[in-house]
Amino acid sequence: MTSVFSAEGKNIPCTVIEAGPCVVTQIKTVEKDGYAAVQIAYDERSEKHTSSPQLGHFKKAGTTPKRRLAEFKSFPEGLNIGDTVTLDVFMDDDWVDVTGVSKGKGFQGVVKRHGFAGVGGQTHGQHNRQRKPGSLGAASYPGRVFKGKKLPGQTGNETVKVLNLKILKKLPESNLLLVKGSIPGAKGSYLLIED
Repeated sequence: MTSVFSAEGKNIPCTVIEAGPCVVTQIKTVEKDGYAAVQIAYDERSEKHTSSPQLGHFKKAGTTPKRRLAEFKSFPEGLNIGDTVTLDVFMDDDWVDVTGVSKGKGFQGVVKRHGFAGVGGQTHGQHNRQRKPGSLGAASYPGRVFKGKKLPGQTGNETVKVLNLKILKKLPESNLLLVKGSIPGAKGSYLLIED
């Protein structure tokens, strides 16, 4: 993240995203595919690391192999296979939704994962249970822990969608988009930006 100053002199936190250029690799229609969508591809990839079916798919589109493919059901009219999509699809002061994979935090306990307060202080014989979940279930009936109980486990590394982020600035010459606020994922991770 970084920050920019507004015309009024306010310091606004923002994130810089490299958005494109993307290439249209397929246009899906209701007659042929059952739904209408536009498939775009991003980020160059060598032919050596691309499977044969994907190579054929990209050659049909007339482009070099790409690393990421994404489909969008709502897109501007008049696109053809092989067209390049740039930042022009976004308007100034537009609002976008950003989808990404959040940072993985590994196996975590209930205090970090779910915000539990722990069992309590170190009095009354509690010497090593400050960050434990406490009791888990009922007695002999049902005799098990119910599914979905908040317990320790894998945290992060999930698909997260952040809604209504304002576009502060577009830099078309370097394909950069400045979006107000934070976005999910680590530096260098892939995102889906929807209008």
